[in-house]
Amino acid sequence: MKLGNGSGNGLDAIDLRILETLQSDCKIPLNRIGKLVGLSAPSVIDRIKKLESAGVIRGYHASLDSRRIGLDVTAFIGVVVEQPAAIEELEGLVSALEGVLECHHVTGQHTLLLKVKTRNTSSLEHLISQLRSIPGVARTETMVVLSTHTERSQVPLPEEPTGNSSASARRRVRGGGVKPLAAAS
Repeated sequence: MKLGNGSGNGLDAIDLRILETLQSDCKIPLNRIGKLVGLSAPSVIDRIKKLESAGVIRGYHASLDSRRIGLDVTAFIGVVVEQPAAIEELEGLVSALEGVLECHHVTGQHTLLLKVKTRNTSSLEHLISQLRSIPGVARTETMVVLSTHTERSQVPLPEEPTGNSSASARRRVRGGGVKPLAAAS
């Protein structure tokens, strides 16, 4: 593992298997990860600490069903900014608003695209009013989600180590992590 520039360069097959396993279940015991990747638990801990230090692993989170905790409305809000020079400050103000899950600087007709979750349409309307009252916001456009077919939080990982394209191939096994293919002859 040669991590340095934050771009993911230098991840080997073991790093990728560890990352894939942690994305699927970050509560899996370290000795079980070790068995999956062929390392001892202390070696797995060292790898994970290096991945954390390099910023590849940013945190560990529980995935919640927002509707079961009373957040019934999901919406995307496009925000048009008057002065592009003020985007950073505006992003900070927008990100601090309750209900804003994601804030992306995008191309196209909007400057920012927000993903929000609120309790109901009244709380969504209140959030939109808060957004529109921020200096520099020219206008907003809101798209309310009727249903969600796919929503992922897992990042797709490369099939091969990022530092060496000729490394041994591997294949994904649904629900069971990653299994190495037989060595090429």
